[in-house]
Amino acid sequence: MRTFGIEEEFQFLVPDTLAPADVGEEVFRRLSASLEWHDVTHREFMASQVEHASAVFESLDVARSALLGFRRTIAAHAAELGVLAGSVGTSPQAPPFPSITELERYRRIVLDMAGGIADHQLNGLHVHIGVADRESGVIALNAARPWIPLLKAMTANSPLWRGQDTGYDSWRTVLLRRWTTAGAPPAFVDADDYQHRVSRLIGIGGTSDRALVAWDLRLSEHLPTIEFRIGDAQLDAETSLAVAALCRALVTHALERPSAARVAALESADAPTELLSSAVLHSARYGMRQRVLDPLTRRMAPSADVLAGCVRLLADELEDTGDLEVVTEVARRLVLSGTGAEHQRAAFEEAGIAGVRRLLESGFVADQGSSSEPLTSIL
Repeated sequence: MRTFGIEEEFQFLVPDTLAPADVGEEVFRRLSASLEWHDVTHREFMASQVEHASAVFESLDVARSALLGFRRTIAAHAAELGVLAGSVGTSPQAPPFPSITELERYRRIVLDMAGGIADHQLNGLHVHIGVADRESGVIALNAARPWIPLLKAMTANSPLWRGQDTGYDSWRTVLLRRWTTAGAPPAFVDADDYQHRVSRLIGIGGTSDRALVAWDLRLSEHLPTIEFRIGDAQLDAETSLAVAALCRALVTHALERPSAARVAALESADAPTELLSSAVLHSARYGMRQRVLDPLTRRMAPSADVLAGCVRLLADELEDTGDLEVVTEVARRLVLSGTGAEHQRAAFEEAGIAGVRRLLESGFVADQGSSSEPLTSIL
């Protein structure tokens, strides 16, 4: 069974304002002293953040226990410190310039990117899927590229910025566009082509090393994985798990087809970078509320139809891993009740920052059960 890992970036917030609370170093210190969380807790760019870079998983059940356990732990530490642990793509009330974690690497990034750092106050969901080698990774990357707009629409969770509704469901995506290498990756001929093209980016526009190549989808430079970086941080762990399951199924579907490299290349040819770039920004604007790019028809289509088509395409792979019910349940929820962005926007319209705070508190450690509705309701 293909392995996966999940990285969730969390931000600590002042309860009354939902502005960043710079307690990340203290929470990191506490978790680093824990045998359970020492190896999976990381500092992040902002002083108000920590990251859970999970262990390697084979099953969603084990991953769910780990993700919820980490969330409960940092929520408890946050409460002791008088702050709120949040999982959103952007904090609802961001300062003019963020407080940066005191690490040499981050200080260098601030110097390299200068004023661009002022708005680089972001929290993401990154999913790693195990691949045998970099050649397999490139095949999977080419095959998965056309699905980036749908994954963006599903994970949109950053409508608020500096106390205002931006009108975008993923403002994080807009802010990331300022990064030199942000956006959809190109298609690649093979692993050598990937290596060559990444190497030529180093030293340009603040991209001082390979880890700063910020494509929405890339090969990891330190793990045998392909990394999906398109998602905003999610309100609840269950959505993160469903996205990871879809990403795993996409990679498995790509690599197990006859003539996988040729099929993936043809699929990528129908999704040139300029089309994906435009479609991703469209998804950032509207999330699941309108139309998204459908890789199966190469046209814009209602988001619910595209998501249902994706689940149908990957049904065998999802069934093999036992993930079909979870993915279908989350897909149904996204279609019927909306993304995190829609929930944030509704809470903000109803009760302002206090409403958003209640939403973040209720969803952060929620262990969502399955619906009794038939799985075919959106398929």
